Amino acid sequence: MPTPHNTASKEQIAKKVLMPGDPLRAKFIAEEYLEEVTQVNQVRNMLAYTGKYKGKDVTVMGSGMGMPSIGIYSYELFQFYDVDAIIRVGSAISYSREIGLFDVVIGSGACSESSFAFKQGGFEGDFIVPDTGLVQGLKQSAKKLGIQAYEGVIHSSDVFYYQPGCGANDTLFQKYPVACGEMESFALFHNAAVTGKQAATILTISDTAFSKEEVPPEGRQNGFHNMMKIALETI
Repeated sequence: MPTPHNTASKEQIAKKVLMPGDPLRAKFIAEEYLEEVTQVNQVRNMLAYTGKYKGKDVTVMGSGMGMPSIGIYSYELFQFYDVDAIIRVGSAISYSREIGLFDVVIGSGACSESSFAFKQGGFEGDFIVPDTGLVQGLKQSAKKLGIQAYEGVIHSSDVFYYQPGCGANDTLFQKYPVACGEMESFALFHNAAVTGKQAATILTISDTAFSKEEVPPEGRQNGFHNMMKIALETI
């Protein structure tokens, strides 16, 4: 069932999807890890590929940046393509001194001051949990692979560049043990909840709040192998 944003047929999308923000990261994952790969979407350059990982069908599709963008693509996959589960594989900024560059974080929940969930479905809360089964699967996969993975709350923001004197809602950081920040998971978890599907997030730290160190763009596009392996093993 093609949509205005996805020309794939329903049969071309697997029941389980990995969703990086960067469509070029989707291309990299497909070419690096999948067999029998077919490109199934390129509308707006939001690339999507379906192939097999260890014999299992999997689709990898970009989401773009921010909640409105992942809100569109994840909702269409859940609602119109009958996708059962989406695992977001993304990058994040660390808010913990214990979590550094290239460390992996599995989201135990997402908090946000965004109005996305309220406007989309009337949800008035500021905290949404992922699917516990998927989270447990990610933790087990990390353990099996011998990869250290932290677990913590994600802050999902609508804003990347704040004006001086402005910033994230401090009450959220007082209310929840926020480990890292990004811009998508709150919307993804909400869409899974309203459609009765499953979602989870696994992130690689690309920046920290305590230093000027950061992963360069090419590293964000093609690196982060530990996160990718954990997600694929969970699928």
